[in-house]
Amino acid sequence: MERPGLAGRSKGRRLGITEPISWGGPSDIDFIRTRELEKLLSDAGLYESQEEAVLREEVLGRLDQTVKIWVKKISCAKGMNEQMVHEANAKIFTFGSYRLGVHGPGADIDTLCVGPRHAERDVDFFGELKRMLLDMPEVTELHPVPDAHVPVMKFKFNGISIDLLYAQLALWVIPEDLDISQDSVLQNTDDQTVRSLNGCRVTDKILSLVPNIQNFRTTLRCMRLWAKRRGVYSNVAGFLGGINWALLVARICQLFPNAMPNMLVSRFFKVYAKWKWPNPVLLCAIEEGSLGFQVWDPRRNARDRFHLMPIITPAYPCMNSSYNVSSSTLHIMSKEFERANEICEVMDSNKMNWEALFEPYQFFEAYKNYLQIDISAANDGDLRNWKGWVESRLRQLTLKIERDMYNMLQCHPHPGDFCNNAKPFSCSYFMGLQRKQQVPVNGAEKFDIRSTVEEFKQAVVSYSRSKPGMEIQVTHIRKRELPVFVFPGGVRPPRPAKRAEARVPRNGQLSRLDEVPKVNKRKRDDNGGELMKNLNIDAASTSSVEVSRSSLAITSTPGGGTCVIQTRPVGSQGRGEEDNSKTQSDTVYLNCEHAKSFTVPGVSAAPISCSKEAATNSTENIMSGPSVSNNASEDLEDHLSHTNPVQPSGIIAKISPVATGAVTRSNITGHPVSSYPNGALEELEPAALMTPQQPVKAQPSEQKPIIRLSFTSLTKASDSSG
Repeated sequence: MERPGLAGRSKGRRLGITEPISWGGPSDIDFIRTRELEKLLSDAGLYESQEEAVLREEVLGRLDQTVKIWVKKISCAKGMNEQMVHEANAKIFTFGSYRLGVHGPGADIDTLCVGPRHAERDVDFFGELKRMLLDMPEVTELHPVPDAHVPVMKFKFNGISIDLLYAQLALWVIPEDLDISQDSVLQNTDDQTVRSLNGCRVTDKILSLVPNIQNFRTTLRCMRLWAKRRGVYSNVAGFLGGINWALLVARICQLFPNAMPNMLVSRFFKVYAKWKWPNPVLLCAIEEGSLGFQVWDPRRNARDRFHLMPIITPAYPCMNSSYNVSSSTLHIMSKEFERANEICEVMDSNKMNWEALFEPYQFFEAYKNYLQIDISAANDGDLRNWKGWVESRLRQLTLKIERDMYNMLQCHPHPGDFCNNAKPFSCSYFMGLQRKQQVPVNGAEKFDIRSTVEEFKQAVVSYSRSKPGMEIQVTHIRKRELPVFVFPGGVRPPRPAKRAEARVPRNGQLSRLDEVPKVNKRKRDDNGGELMKNLNIDAASTSSVEVSRSSLAITSTPGGGTCVIQTRPVGSQGRGEEDNSKTQSDTVYLNCEHAKSFTVPGVSAAPISCSKEAATNSTENIMSGPSVSNNASEDLEDHLSHTNPVQPSGIIAKISPVATGAVTRSNITGHPVSSYPNGALEELEPAALMTPQQPVKAQPSEQKPIIRLSFTSLTKASDSSG
């Protein structure tokens, strides 16, 4: 049905755009630590049984037979002669975690159906094939999504979840030995077909670019487990998805080609904790190609300049797989990388174990304020459609808050959803809120997100397939008001005075700290003070409670239930202007005036050495993003020198919600907004390309203007209205 797995690479062959940091092989302790790591993965239930593996193969075989029957049936219906009907063929490919070999029990299978030019997507794939699947007793929960960015049919086949895409090639006959890794398959195809083929082409390319596939798979399983436990595994929520983690792990495998998984995990965090984003992660040189498809290139594509965490796919056309990452989610992931790197450094001294690294992140203990997004529908089918639409728009809420609050308010979306068993056909999403640590503590300034949330709700309710009963409600709640269904077993845990969390011991003697303040490192302000410590607000009170050793206060008013998060006034940097003290690599896509050249990390050859000191120096060179020096990427040298300088304060965010007029806002944060599937298009354009506006000089005043963060419209409905 598809090509067999690729074998490991021969020792000494360079893969990637640079020389490896180290060719060093494993020691005896590495084999021991790798076995411990594999046992942890097994105990976590990440490996499927042999029976389930056989069932998956049987399901894929049946699906392949079904699409072959389907294409012959539609060929006959279109009046083709007997020979063409006999030669008509379709083929099933797999991609994603199943193709990479890192899927677990109950995981879905990402599949692609490749059909001939006369088998149309709308009429035949979402028409005749859908009817054939509905008539099969083995198929249940069929859910077609034809208007998605990548059209897909979701269903279960003998209990195995399947995501089926379709690629309509410009061929009359699909050969059984079709090689979709060849660029020629993209000729004369539409954008939906290119996007559908991209998953398979990228997956196969990754497997061809790693030096040892088995070590890559074990390391990737570790990183997927770590990301899920630490709450940073979700492409939809603005973190990283499966393909993103695979690309990051593959790059580490290239830099340490002979390392065992235990060392690859450690080096993963060491490298990415120091990575100078937005320097891109590349497995190979970006190829322009000859078919005219747009590739990721910040010199030519204005939208690419604002990507915060570019992780570039290796197959043509090369794209940024992580355009969903926002300023808040990048900050959260960077802190997690730093935490994990500190733990791994202690583990190298045998003073910590793997369990400390994989300790789950306590999301509902990390913040004092949350947004709760509740959605509901009339039945299960409507809820499934409504849920898919809302999830595709949730990232916009984070982007809009960052935009309107001048990037001063951190939004931490929880990557999952929660169901309230007491309320059928409903689910809830949560987002933690707090002032960003970089915002100076000075004065009393407020933030108002009422209009931001209302704009988000209006964009969501513009769903083209909306039905009666589809509702959404956004509510501000405090930590003590969290519903019990978010906690395991539906029981609210007691509030301990101290919480033990895996931390790097300061004295180097402990593997865990028994007494760690409940508020973790992510919640401390710039001076080390705990944010919102000992906060206790009565919703009916009128007093403004100042928080000791903190910049934050909450104000409540009677009647309306207004809750205001309040911080001190800040200078121009706190209002979103970029810090000019940042390095060029930090601002390469945000401030063209400061970016003299476009840098690709690690393009110049790093010295080959096995010594710890030499490896550290090589790692630093990779992180610092040296200037391009080889032919593979020489086209990126000049960066944006041919464009007009664009300051972050001159960026215009142009929002066009579905079925509404365009709304133009100024954005002084330099925050990128990309196009979204199924509706609203959000993009940033350089101010130099827009109509020039006269700069507004700040008028001297005794008090700076107040920006309110009021949750009046977000509070729960009062008893009288309910």
